[in-house]
Amino acid sequence: MSIRNLDRLMAPRSVVAIGASARPGSIGAAVTRNLLTAGFQGDIHLVNLKGGEIDGRPVLRSVAEIAEPADLAVIMTPAETVPRLVGELGERGTRAAVIITSGPGSGPEAREDNARWRKRILRAAQPHLLRVVGPNCIGFAVPRLGLNASFGPSGLKAGRVAAVAQSGAVLAGLADWGAAQNIGFSHLVSMGDMADVDFGDVLDMLARDYETRAVLMYVEGITQARKFMSAARSVARIKPVIVLKAGRHAAAAKAAASHTGSMAGSAAVYDAAFSRAGLVRVLGLGELFDAAETLGHAILPRNERLAILTNGGGMGIIATDLLLDEGGDLATLQPRTIMALDRQLPRSWSRDNPVDIVGDADGARYAAAVDALADDRTVGAILAMNVPTTLTSSVDAARAIVAAPGRKVAPLIGCWVGGPQAQEGRQVLHEAGIPAYDTPLRAVRGFMHVVQYRRGQRALQRTPPSVPEARSDTQLVRAIVNGALVERRTVLTEPEAKRVLAAYGIPVVPTEVVLDAEEAAAAATRIGFPVAAKILSREITHKSDVGGVALDLDSEQAVIQAVRAMHDKACTAAPGARIDGFVVQPMIKRPHAVELILGAAEDPVFGPILLVGHGGVAAEVIDDKALALPPLDPVLAEDALSRTRVDRLLRGYRDRQPAAREAVGDAMVRLSQLIADVGEIAELDVNPLLVDADGVIALDARIVVAPPVTGQERGARFAIRPYPVELDVEISHRGQTLRIRPIRPDDEPMLQAFARRLTPEDTRMRFFGPIREMTHEMAARLTQIDYDREMAFLLLDGQELQGVGRLAADPGFEEAEFALTVASDRQGRGYGRLLLEHVLHYAKARGIRRVVGYVLRENHKMLDLAKHLGFERESGRIGQPDIRVVKATATL
Repeated sequence: MSIRNLDRLMAPRSVVAIGASARPGSIGAAVTRNLLTAGFQGDIHLVNLKGGEIDGRPVLRSVAEIAEPADLAVIMTPAETVPRLVGELGERGTRAAVIITSGPGSGPEAREDNARWRKRILRAAQPHLLRVVGPNCIGFAVPRLGLNASFGPSGLKAGRVAAVAQSGAVLAGLADWGAAQNIGFSHLVSMGDMADVDFGDVLDMLARDYETRAVLMYVEGITQARKFMSAARSVARIKPVIVLKAGRHAAAAKAAASHTGSMAGSAAVYDAAFSRAGLVRVLGLGELFDAAETLGHAILPRNERLAILTNGGGMGIIATDLLLDEGGDLATLQPRTIMALDRQLPRSWSRDNPVDIVGDADGARYAAAVDALADDRTVGAILAMNVPTTLTSSVDAARAIVAAPGRKVAPLIGCWVGGPQAQEGRQVLHEAGIPAYDTPLRAVRGFMHVVQYRRGQRALQRTPPSVPEARSDTQLVRAIVNGALVERRTVLTEPEAKRVLAAYGIPVVPTEVVLDAEEAAAAATRIGFPVAAKILSREITHKSDVGGVALDLDSEQAVIQAVRAMHDKACTAAPGARIDGFVVQPMIKRPHAVELILGAAEDPVFGPILLVGHGGVAAEVIDDKALALPPLDPVLAEDALSRTRVDRLLRGYRDRQPAAREAVGDAMVRLSQLIADVGEIAELDVNPLLVDADGVIALDARIVVAPPVTGQERGARFAIRPYPVELDVEISHRGQTLRIRPIRPDDEPMLQAFARRLTPEDTRMRFFGPIREMTHEMAARLTQIDYDREMAFLLLDGQELQGVGRLAADPGFEEAEFALTVASDRQGRGYGRLLLEHVLHYAKARGIRRVVGYVLRENHKMLDLAKHLGFERESGRIGQPDIRVVKATATL
């Protein structure tokens, strides 16, 4: 149901507390007290079977006694009563409920009973579209509304940071810490068991909330990965999201036929997903608090370079080391800045960054230094540090930088190190809206969280290069895979696996299949010595583990002896395993090549994952790998490769030429396409993949297959929908052959060229105002879509772009908004109608019920087209005061 009816949660006009109580120490009493004292201006109804009064307010005995249905219900009654109450509330018109009650059972043995109880709650809620937060949570709060429907801390301060946590204890800790640091929250959401409302719903809700400028998340597990990824990518484009994932070492071990398969379910997959979505990952609760400190005070550095101001040289050095350890940059002061500081500071100051203003620095010296650094545009932010001394007052220093004009020019972060005196100084900074830390590490980390967010935004907006469409023979691969499944095999033979790779353009070593030692010797003679020989068995997946690999065989006799020996070893190590024969390959002599591993597997939460890392027989011991969520493009492949240690070898060193890293990226992109096209591939390893200056070649491969899921659309198992090649079509229009296909990230230059062809008037009609040029940031946003909620179709005449039709659906796919642009010099040819009909057909196929468009009142051509296609005009709305539009709606 996504965010439907969550407006009743976000901004309720009335609340009913069911299970309200005055009994000291009870959850009901804690929630009731918070509700009544937080300052909520709407109606508050209290319900308890016993009736009576609480703080002079009447307590009703049932929901039926409420004259008007409440927007939001808070339920704290025994578990067995909850499904019935949810049904009653839904019938009366309540559309959101926070269920604090936990399940009827406790302990692992009660898991199934609790699951059945949650299903009963959902069955009661769904007919009324009533949304459920929880159960088993501490509640929900919107401080700016004076709403605290929780048994967490009271006295919450309103602010711009939302806190969302699966753990009630973590959320309560954040709220209490925020109160102590003078940090406010826009929302506090305890997710609990997530029977209905999940992280994806909440992120969608917060993306639309202007008052929320940043989001803190504590996550134990994700449900509905595609919804989560779409929501996370959407919100991360406009505001920072900091996430702490718990259970990093709790992944259950499982048997896997590939190295990559053993990674499924691991914390590394969550890391890859968060990175792909543009979220900033932290590793502990302290870091989450640090992020709240910086984000809570809306620190937005002018750039990523930090100036460090301190009254203690040692502290400045420590902060510098920590900054560099975290991947940060120290600002290089301009000569005029040093001259300005020379005029204000004693001769003994450091004359460099960090700016050591000496231990006797008073408030005036701090203020003068802040002003000088703020005037330097190479400085992105200032970290002002203070260590208490008997010579000056830390509190006076804090007051001085608060009053300094420069602190309103360059963002300021405080680090007052020490005990009571330092705490008093930190309080001065907090009250002035300046983040203040007690250690250099926390201060630097707080700054770096914002820097990491900025870097993530740039990464999300990178434009991949235009590459030729991958050569692939999907039919051949399907024939190989289906043949194995018919034979009830789950693992392809090595020759089959190599044929699969070759079908997708990944270079493989030539391979001959033989039955015995004599045939192996004959094959080796044809191939040319030296050769490698390997056991061929459908029941042995790791050949080297059973002595099934022999290398550098330089004669017929050596081949015969090696093949016979490996046969005997395999029969001993794997008794009963069927030996299908042997494979013979040329020894690939690439003395400067590096061994990599490429892999693919299925994660239980995020679906297909890809791996790249240091390969060879020691791949697991070396443990150098990076994961990525497909689909991949060359930019994403490069990013994953650059996160491995082995990449340093690929870049070249001493007399070693750089390896063909782009060929590795190309192989990763092709592998991504393969698993998108052939859903039966469950696990895959290419190990080793040799790479040197001449390119890549796969020496060995292992592919695990499984029957497909009946009726599942292409790419349905992916957390991020792959590029929908099936929507690329050719159509005949008035004697022309045109092409309509979904937009791709590498179409950015084409889109920018198209925008330059539009007249100023057509640009105004499309974007409701003048646009001097389509910037990279704007073009990246328009070309990098998720193909799930968003779709954009290009109309192409040969290689020339003639029009763009867009559709953006709400998270529940109830309604979608269209937009349409046709090249100014191609209008009047029916292209607009062709595109809009295509968009509407696609919307109907996705199950979208209504399509709307907002059209300028003077855009008569668009309004006439909409009318011809069945759109109805609704009353106009006003966006900006001078922009008047008409809403056109079509019901599909």
